[in-house]
Amino acid sequence: MESDARKHVVVLGTGFAAFSLARSLRSRHARLTIISPRNHFLFTPLLPSTTVGTIEFRSIIEPVRKACPHAEYLHASCIGILPKRKTIRCVGALDDVPFDLYYDVLVIAVGAINSTYGVPGVERHAMFLRELMDARQIRQRIIERLEQAGRPGMKEEEKQKLLHFVVVGGGPTGVEFAAEMHDFIKEDLEEYYRDLIPYIRITLLEAGAQILNTFDAALGAYTLRQFSRQGIEVRTKSPVVRVEKDRVVLRDGTRITFGVLVWSTGIAPAPLVRKLSLAKDKANRLVTDVYLRVKGEADIYAAGDCMVTESGAYPATAQVAQQEGKYLAGALRRVLSGRQAKPFRYRNLGMLAYVGAGRALADLATVKGRGFAAWLFWRSVYITRLVSVKNKVLVVFDWFKAFLFGRDISKF
Repeated sequence: MESDARKHVVVLGTGFAAFSLARSLRSRHARLTIISPRNHFLFTPLLPSTTVGTIEFRSIIEPVRKACPHAEYLHASCIGILPKRKTIRCVGALDDVPFDLYYDVLVIAVGAINSTYGVPGVERHAMFLRELMDARQIRQRIIERLEQAGRPGMKEEEKQKLLHFVVVGGGPTGVEFAAEMHDFIKEDLEEYYRDLIPYIRITLLEAGAQILNTFDAALGAYTLRQFSRQGIEVRTKSPVVRVEKDRVVLRDGTRITFGVLVWSTGIAPAPLVRKLSLAKDKANRLVTDVYLRVKGEADIYAAGDCMVTESGAYPATAQVAQQEGKYLAGALRRVLSGRQAKPFRYRNLGMLAYVGAGRALADLATVKGRGFAAWLFWRSVYITRLVSVKNKVLVVFDWFKAFLFGRDISKF
């Protein structure tokens, strides 16, 4: 049968790299299987917008089975790889039932996890912002704190603590969450929680000397001015050394109480990658050649945040992962048909970030934009990057709905 003659290509993950590869890899020489505990693709650049209801959760996800009908999807997690036997070991995502799967070509694109840098108390007391469930939990926690603070007899200092929203990490995710939180306060909460507004504060903590250090320095400085006007306190050179139940402790001994703490400081290797005996660098990322093939392996490739090339690391961004996924789809088509693949070449398309109050940053190769025009550009780019017509329509509708009726403040 034709299916028996095709090479079995197994892709681990459903992030930008894996999803781009899976959607693009259609070949009569390949039988494709996708394995991931997450059965949907998540458009993470708009994830901060879901934490306050600017965009609804399901508007930025796409089911893998629907987007990749040409592939087989298995709702499971890979827990080990046996390269000599060309076999992966998996467990079901819902029941932990183990099974093995043979591959001809394996692509590891499992992404990364949040890095805590070994700071005590982060896992227990902080909230992350990497998955849709994280955003939903943050959204619920925000409303919970507002309702708690509005209870009769609540002391002033308790209100100040409950309504202090602290963000650790001055990268794009942390900055955009702070910006979205500011808009939520000004455009919605002032009307419905009028008595609590004087107690609400947003503080952004950054261990380094500046925020948005991957952006042009002038755009970072603009963001600081913008946040200052919005009343968002930014504290640079403020590394956190400990997180307790309701406060963070800085290296200089300062203690900052909080009601909600969002931790967005960077990434760390996924558990699977950390325990693999494949070629890795000091940061436990898989090392690949210019064809994104894992060093020392003939049929194992890697893409996205879990890998680094021999020549150096690319930025851990969605556009890099997406380009790597599309490249691998083309490279594998060539390899499986007996042709030589071309080396991967990253093309920097620039970076975008929302900074609140209808203002954004656009750090492009030829233009360093900021303000309202950059905000329009930011929205238009993200609309074009969404993966389906359904997503595009829903996001535009969500933006219009939030503008017309405000954000939802229900707890459910």
